[in-house]
Amino acid sequence: MADITAPTLIPAARSNENRSTTPGSTGFKSFIASGWADRTDVLTDAREQAPFAAARRERLSAAYPGQRLIIPAGRLKQRSNDTDYAFRAHSAFAYLTGWGSDSEPGAVLVLEPAAAGGHDATLYFRERAGRDSDEFYANPDIGEFWIGPRPSVAQVASDLALHVRGIAELAGVLSAVDSETLVLREADPTFTDQVDEARLRFVAERVLGSNATDSPFSIEINAEHEPDAGLARDLSEMRLVKDAFEIAQMRLAIAATARGFDDVIADLPRSSQHARGERLVEGVFNTRARTDGNTVGYDTIAASGPHACILHWTRNDGAVAPGDLILIDAGVELDSYYTADITRTLPINGVYTEVQRLVYETVREAADAAFAVVRPGAVFREVHAAAMAVIARRTAEWGMLPVTAEEALQPENGQHRRYMVHGTSHHLGIDVHDCAQARRDMYLDAVLEPGMVFTIEPGLYFQPDDLTVPAEFRGIGVRIEDDILVTEAGGENLSAAIPRTATEVEAWIAAAQR
Repeated sequence: MADITAPTLIPAARSNENRSTTPGSTGFKSFIASGWADRTDVLTDAREQAPFAAARRERLSAAYPGQRLIIPAGRLKQRSNDTDYAFRAHSAFAYLTGWGSDSEPGAVLVLEPAAAGGHDATLYFRERAGRDSDEFYANPDIGEFWIGPRPSVAQVASDLALHVRGIAELAGVLSAVDSETLVLREADPTFTDQVDEARLRFVAERVLGSNATDSPFSIEINAEHEPDAGLARDLSEMRLVKDAFEIAQMRLAIAATARGFDDVIADLPRSSQHARGERLVEGVFNTRARTDGNTVGYDTIAASGPHACILHWTRNDGAVAPGDLILIDAGVELDSYYTADITRTLPINGVYTEVQRLVYETVREAADAAFAVVRPGAVFREVHAAAMAVIARRTAEWGMLPVTAEEALQPENGQHRRYMVHGTSHHLGIDVHDCAQARRDMYLDAVLEPGMVFTIEPGLYFQPDDLTVPAEFRGIGVRIEDDILVTEAGGENLSAAIPRTATEVEAWIAAAQR
């Protein structure tokens, strides 16, 4: 059994190259440890989201009286050899702390049951290395010479309005773990293993006494703790209804995304001259995402011509040919991690052909029908049903279905789904597919409430080799996606300012390329 008193939250460097070339002489160590100006921590007021995060922790606390709750941020993930992917904290951790793009790998939020009721929240993280340690220059994972200045415990505590401790003190939490302790398993599998081992030890000591660690029985107990799944579910369901801060962040993310689409359209003449023009489209949008936000909320889809019929086309290595359409599915993620998710399908030369316009306007008709359903009290799945009714009716009118539209819409049939196999909506927020672990009756079968944010994104995709459709339709893929807020009065299309009708899109392109 691993030593639970010494958590290994920061991985060692994966390459010997950096360490082998770091100076290690006595003279160097003595010299580099001296001659530094005194540091004065500048403590800021708590960030805007801090009171909202505190309210979320209170809601979670009320659902788990008397239980210790552990929510890790996660750690760096290896990309290749000694390089890592950019760190992104687990969404539930960010939701409960307010720590987004500036969060630290290996941090852990602990909600400890309080004697007076409720929980005391403490954030543990690897504080910056002092000049009396060699880590500040010799550790490529956390050293300031390698990754830049890192905050102190006091700075993080002030910024997040949270009680903060150094990571070494997390050992005390692990030593106190009992069978009622819950952990968000998926956030940090390595740390979850340590919690599992601590729970095994606790149970074994209750069964076998103080010699439990010498018995194989402790290892045979099932470490998978089923109640952990309930914690993950509840953290997903908490996000189904957004608070005022979240809604404001969604508006900002959508506005930044709109600017990204403007950039892409202005650059289409250049993109269409390159053999891999889809890459240029992706790059232009991603530049906006890095300029106005943290990054993209998901891999940008820049799908030109028949690639638009591939739902998650992210290779983006094709040409952007005049006369074709390009389907762009993209969203800017802010530093708070809240992301937009917008799709527009554009005529590359600025004008839709007759058939392209017919398909595009049909998809918009389906989107408008779905939006008309949105109101408090409606059921989430009714949004999808409204869009599907339009798709079935139009594809039947075009002679593509072997049955009538009414027959296709029967549960045992669904022939129209050949041309749109995906769903019409998903929740959106701090994740692009937010609330994904919510129960079915809280998601697909849920009654809409004010504060819910989700997409409406119908599409039609006619594969290049699909013989059930007329030749002039083959290779055309269209999707229109908007981000919707449920309000007391009905629904608000948060992305309505981004041109939607075929005529508006053509005017948009013409104006941007003058």
